Amino acid sequence: MQSILSIVEACYFPVLLVLACYFFFLSLANHYEMWLHTVPGELLDGPLVSVLIPARNEEQNIKKCLDSLCRQNYKNYEILVINDNSTDATWAIINRIARTNPRVRVFNGKPLPEDWYGKPFALHQLAREARGDILLFTDADTIHGPVSLSWAVTNITKTGADLLSGYVGQVLESFGERMTVPLMFFLTGFVIPLFMNRYTKLSFFSSAVGQYIAIKREVFNKIGGCEAFKKKTSEDIYMARHVKRQGYSTMFLDITGEVCCRMYSGYRAALEGIGKNIFDFLGKNTFLLLFAALAVFFFLLFPFPLFFYALISKSPHLLQLAIVNILYTLTWLMLFVGCRITWYYAFLWPLMFINLLYMAGWSWFRTISGRGFRWKDRVVT
Repeated sequence: MQSILSIVEACYFPVLLVLACYFFFLSLANHYEMWLHTVPGELLDGPLVSVLIPARNEEQNIKKCLDSLCRQNYKNYEILVINDNSTDATWAIINRIARTNPRVRVFNGKPLPEDWYGKPFALHQLAREARGDILLFTDADTIHGPVSLSWAVTNITKTGADLLSGYVGQVLESFGERMTVPLMFFLTGFVIPLFMNRYTKLSFFSSAVGQYIAIKREVFNKIGGCEAFKKKTSEDIYMARHVKRQGYSTMFLDITGEVCCRMYSGYRAALEGIGKNIFDFLGKNTFLLLFAALAVFFFLLFPFPLFFYALISKSPHLLQLAIVNILYTLTWLMLFVGCRITWYYAFLWPLMFINLLYMAGWSWFRTISGRGFRWKDRVVT
């Protein structure tokens, strides 16, 4: 038994150090990758852009979103908003705006079919009504700077990408939001090498954030629209990966200067919003979720308390653990700075991983038990 523990110990600490170095240097590489390929919005005219907004119970957000989109410096665009069976004043608000702005077209969504989830079906209906050469899917709680559409057209033109997405600026007002929302970005921040997306056809290296996805209309039609991910809660990632699998190119860039969003109003909303995607992202595979949870615990969270144990016990591995924890902290700092999130909250990364493990277990339980997730007054299973 002692010999087995010695072997595990001999392997564990070097692996930790290698992982810490990998995460840190990859965070630098990913930050550089986005900076290198992101260009400012320069084109003020060009192909017709259809801005597509699904809106379900968005009476608190939709006016600010539409006001910002109506102030774009890009000339050739239309805005389509679908009232996705809202039970609040969303329809009245968007209808009033449409009467005063000819760019805005609004319509009521159809009842949700059993073989679709809400947002993919709303996007599906929007795309069918759109006339543009470029489709820009964005959320009703986003606020766009005046060059948001110019940015999309310019970057699609300059990079040659068929689909563009990336980080938008996150507005985090509560402690619970700060402990939850940044977890959305740790895969693209320091786990998946973004530069590999340009050198391989593997869909694993593609990603997207549903708050801002620009895709060429021709490509969207050729991949079959939203049919391939019609029953996915993480439809944004599945869209990017489906585009990649069909042989088209995707790019993940930095949009933080052009678009901002407060995704969730408090911890409970963030838990529901992000938690519903975790098990779905892993293909609802229990063994894969268990493996991922164990990896997160032993290789991302455990080094933090282990450092203090090593400090008290004067362990020979103290220096290695100190380096690992410093590198983890610097990695999270790089992610927070890159996403324009208040930097000093990055020091709370151990709490974020505890929260991630809780959300993963909660996501698994809600799915397996059949209880599902209540989102926008719908139950998603």
